[in-house]
Amino acid sequence: MTAFEAVRSSLLEVVPEVDPAQVVPGRALAELGCTSIDRAEIVMLAMERLGLDVPVAEFGGLDDIDAIVGLLARHG
Repeated sequence: MTAFEAVRSSLLEVVPEVDPAQVVPGRALAELGCTSIDRAEIVMLAMERLGLDVPVAEFGGLDDIDAIVGLLARHG
């Protein structure tokens, strides 16, 4: 599973009302209706799916799919 796949599947699980076609690189989570709590849950679930343990503080200020995927990929 790639970092993008982990983030995408996590996002769709945490916020099931999001149209899967809208979950594409470059989208801001806020554009998809995600709150900061949703973002934290998406990140934690994606890390679990990838078997990663990244300090949560590193995700501060990351508010789009590309940024989160990039950070996960660097740690993967």
